[in-house]
Amino acid sequence: MYNIPTSVPESALPVCNALYTADYVITQNEGRDIIRKGAVAVSDDRILCVGHTDILEILYPEARRVDLGHAVLLPGLVNGHTHVPMSLLRGISDDKKLMDWLTQDIFPRESRLTPELVELGSRFSMAEMIRTGTTSFYDMYMLEDSVFNAADAMGMRAVLGVSLTQFFPSLDAPDWDALQDKIRALAERCRRHPRLRLAITPHAPYTTHPGLLRDCRTLADELDVLFGMHLAETAGETETCLKDFGMRPIPYCESLGLLQPDTTFFHVVEAGIAPDHLREDMELLAEQRCAVVHNPGSNMKLASGVAPLRAMEQAGVQTGLGTDGPSSNNAQNMVREMYLASLLQKVHNLDPQACPAQRALDMATRGGSHALHDPYIGTLEPGMRADFIALSLDSPNMQPVHNPVSNIVYAATGMETILTVVNGRELYRDGKFLCCDYDALCEELKGVYDWIQQG
Repeated sequence: MYNIPTSVPESALPVCNALYTADYVITQNEGRDIIRKGAVAVSDDRILCVGHTDILEILYPEARRVDLGHAVLLPGLVNGHTHVPMSLLRGISDDKKLMDWLTQDIFPRESRLTPELVELGSRFSMAEMIRTGTTSFYDMYMLEDSVFNAADAMGMRAVLGVSLTQFFPSLDAPDWDALQDKIRALAERCRRHPRLRLAITPHAPYTTHPGLLRDCRTLADELDVLFGMHLAETAGETETCLKDFGMRPIPYCESLGLLQPDTTFFHVVEAGIAPDHLREDMELLAEQRCAVVHNPGSNMKLASGVAPLRAMEQAGVQTGLGTDGPSSNNAQNMVREMYLASLLQKVHNLDPQACPAQRALDMATRGGSHALHDPYIGTLEPGMRADFIALSLDSPNMQPVHNPVSNIVYAATGMETILTVVNGRELYRDGKFLCCDYDALCEELKGVYDWIQQG
């Protein structure tokens, strides 16, 4: 009965604030149980029980009932890698390779960002994620104080990664010492917050020097925060790493002490293409229990390559899924990302069984738990955080329902989302944002057009 008590004294039952019911509940537990006519019982910010509706109605007769009807309830999707302020730059630079995209169009505009613009872009990205079923994300950007403000207001769960390079002065600080002071202050804000945590996320091996990477790792250890970085994203990065340091990107990071259990690497596309090198690199990541986030949409759009998911899985590397930023994808839609992840692996490996639907859903939920290093997200089970979503099954593309996981990964668009709950709070329901004034947000975004035209 999925850890549901069958006989409990009424006085011993915890208070159930709400009982959500639907035609299907996808638990994503160890057995990947799918419950027909299921329910999720919520107490404040936690899940009390998951099981059959008729049983939970008996256990919690006084609970507020939310009947979602012909829908599927499942854990909230986890966007394991993004740059949420970059919704401001969506569509201003397309159809270019990574380094041209960055140096010609992105870096010049980012140099003119303000805290207010970063917060606005962040809120808009979060609205997109909430609308399409994402409840948690791992961000990586500058001016993360502004991202903190946006996530706090919008109600999402997040890891806030402070991105930095060796080039000072930066948007954040005039030098490394000043940036450390700013990071410490943000770490204290996050420490007091129920949904937001901090990470130190140097940009990439080609924009940082070894001493700075060691200093970042030391500061992360001192503050007991997470560590992440773009890594092995393109063949050019590997060539540069070999030329400058005599090692491929993953062994290079290992030599600096960056590979630790709290570390998440983003992309890992160009990881030792030779069979022996690939196996060695994946074994390094697995041995140190690092997580990797796959970003198929961005990697395809920038023609960066295809992540070796099969080798990661064989080595035991925990793998999440992410969109990357909204100017290189150009969406923050994790439902679409599951579809891309599955199909990309099939055609790349010429194997229809490469990355089946269940594997794609696992990366977006259970894998996201590993990517964010949060053991209380990614499944619907008693004691987990009350982060979950519901997708309607009424639209033509979602019927008939022979296999709800197949429908979600291969047929859904994300716009079927009718409910998004984070920490027990409804952020979106039945076509309405409950966490922001979306019309006002759209009106505010109109001012960005003038800013874009300036550069």
